[in-house]
This record gives sequence, structure tokens and C-alpha cells, in this order.
Amino acid sequence: MSTRKYYVYLNGPLDCEGLQKQLDDVFTIVTPEALEEHRSKIVAVCVNNPVNSELIQSLPSLKVISCISVGYDHVDVQTAAKLGIRVGHTPYVLDDATADIAMTLLLGSARRIIEGDKIARDPSTVSFPGNKFLGQEVSGSTIGIVGMGRIGSKIAKRASKGFDMKVVYHNRRQKSAEEEHTVCATYVPVLNELLQQCDFVVLAAPSTKETYRMMGREQFKAMKKTGIFINIARGALVDHDALMEALRDGEIAHAGLDVTDPEPLPRDHPLLTMTNITIVPHIGSATYTTRKKMVETAIGNIMAGVKGEPLLYEVPETKNA
Repeated sequence: MSTRKYYVYLNGPLDCEGLQKQLDDVFTIVTPEALEEHRSKIVAVCVNNPVNSELIQSLPSLKVISCISVGYDHVDVQTAAKLGIRVGHTPYVLDDATADIAMTLLLGSARRIIEGDKIARDPSTVSFPGNKFLGQEVSGSTIGIVGMGRIGSKIAKRASKGFDMKVVYHNRRQKSAEEEHTVCATYVPVLNELLQQCDFVVLAAPSTKETYRMMGREQFKAMKKTGIFINIARGALVDHDALMEALRDGEIAHAGLDVTDPEPLPRDHPLLTMTNITIVPHIGSATYTTRKKMVETAIGNIMAGVKGEPLLYEVPETKNA
């Protein structure tokens, strides 16, 4: 069977024409506009937007759902598992790019890059603020990483090796002594104890029921008043009202977010008016190299799924479905 006969539903446009072409070269792509015409032929969904139970159950030939992301909380995995539909994702390939955006937000927040850019561009600026415009020191400071998975470990390595930072981390389970030694990290079993000692806190944990809103009022109050909070995980892990209050009341100094809940935030959200926060539009994996690898992995997952072979990377919930 030619791969051109595999009808794959792409449930939202990709943000780069070259990535769309990667899929077009391998599959017959069905767009949302053509869904009704080809519904019975679709054997795979390539995920760029939420996939709910209704959509899954409406595709009688569906065999695999392939996420172009590490996270898969936007897919109704339970329904897929019940119907024997495999769900794939793209771990590993975006670890470096996401670790890079974490350090970008950390450095930019610490040195107040966005604020500085506005001063430098402002038509009313006649002199620079000098000692009135000071930031936080990064080199030699303490960074706390909440979630020491693949991305967390990459961040720890950059922080310890590149900036001589003391690295502490909080995780569901302590890493092995060898793993800790590799990234020069020390385990802190209680989250609030980690928060109290850090100059920078980077949230890199997965989105689960247990991590939902794990950063709230109590946690922000536990941080140093000079502390900087970075989130490159998922927006749902943070209580954004509590974050706004912490920034407004001086409980923490600054925040840098690659993710929010929802995305984007409502245009009247108070966080968008604050000067001590940097928000970027979920661009953690947004490099040409990484996005190309993500699409290639998604294609591999689809090919394996329609042939009944093990996926390159399958989410745990559907492996035994």
C-alpha cells in the first residue's frame, strides 16, 4: 500500500510552510474544511490542537493520534485507550530548544532586557538610567528546578556548567547519585524548602492531576522577594491570579513565562499590564531544527501506528490498550 493512501487529519495549520510540506510529501492530508468528505478514510490524526472524545469517536478507521509535542494533555487519551487507538508524542527532540528558552527567560528577566529595550527605544529618552536600572546577578546564584526530567536536566547542566550556578531540584523521586553528579544538582524533597533558598525557580514538571496549580499563593510567598520565577512547563501548573498578586505585592521580583493558562491569556488579564513579567508565545521548541525533528517523529509515529508496529514514542496510557 502506498503511503499516499494514508489519510491523515491535520487538525490545525502548522506555523511553518516547510513543516506542512513534510506531511504533504508523505500522506494525503485532510484539513478541517475537508473533514466531512473524508471522515471514514482517516487512519491518523496529526495533533496541533485539542482532540476530544467526540472527534475520536467520529473517525471509524482511526488507528493512531500523533502529537507534535511532548505534552499530550490536549488529547482525550482515556477515550483513545478504550478504543484501542495509539497516541504518540515527540519527547527528546525538543529538550535542548526548551532548555534554551528557559535560560533565555531567566537571563532576560534577571537583566531586565525587555524593560531596557523599551528605555533604549523610547523617543523621550535623553540619557540612560545607569545605577537606577539594576538587575539580578545570574552567575554564582542558586537555581531551583521543579521537575528534573530530561528538560530539567538540560537546564541544570546549562546553569551549573555555563553559569556556575548552585543547582537544587525538587522531583517526585530523587535521581541517582550518578545523575545528580552529572548536572551538579542537590535534591530537596520539600517544594517550599527549595523555594525559600533559590534566586531563580524554573518550573519544568509535567502536567498531571498532581501538578495542577502546584505554584500558588503559598509557594510564591515562600520564594525570596528578589526571586525570579520561570515557567516552561505548562500553564496549568500555575495559579495565574496568585502569580499576579505576588508580582504586584513584591512577593517576588519578576516572572518569565513561555506558557500560560489559557493561551493566550485574555487580553484584559492584569498580568499583561505588568512591567515585571516577560511573556513569550509558547516558543520553547520553536526553532527550525527542532520543529523539523518533531514533525519527522510525528510522521514516524503515524507510520508505525497504521502498520500496527510499536510507535517511536508512545504515551504510557495507550501502550497496553
